[in-house]
Amino acid sequence: MAQRRDSLKATRSLLYTFARLLGDVEAATKGPEALGKRVLQRALGKATGRAFSRLFR
Repeated sequence: MAQRRDSLKATRSLLYTFARLLGDVEAATKGPEALGKRVLQRALGKATGRAFSRLFR
């Protein structure tokens, strides 16, 4: 059972990584403004997540 769970976790992680990369490619095709906006939103999301994780320890 543990091996199956690890396999699912790895597959899910791979799919999320692939989806993130596809989003980056799509933003790049829309132009530099869309790509910049995406980079900014991802950075803000990471910072917010870190702040909340510290707040709710």
